Amino acid sequence: MSYKNILLIDDDIDDTQFFVEALQEVNKEALCRTAMNPSKALEDLAVSEQLPDIIFLDYNMPAVNGLEFLKRMLQIERLRHIEVIVLSTPPEEVMLPWLDRNNIRVKYISKPVHMEELQEILREII
Repeated sequence: MSYKNILLIDDDIDDTQFFVEALQEVNKEALCRTAMNPSKALEDLAVSEQLPDIIFLDYNMPAVNGLEFLKRMLQIERLRHIEVIVLSTPPEEVMLPWLDRNNIRVKYISKPVHMEELQEILREII
């Protein structure tokens, strides 16, 4: 699948810039919107005319973490079809069982440290 309309929800400005730069190298045609506040992002999504094709979501955020965002998102009928990939710092072997215990079925990727690694991940997904 080709994703052209992408939303990144991450409260870390450095990680956001890193992601956007990597994405632009992989797909210059992709439109990437960013949000630092998951609650505000959810409010915007609930009323937005143009929904993203895919959401990349950080887990570790203050006030509303990635799990809480996902739970709230899945309660909104028109948002349930949007693919979500959690992209966060804990290793997969820690997060995958935790997501499973919470009955959350999403792809999880540990945030890479190197630009080339993130670009390769994005090439596989986008």
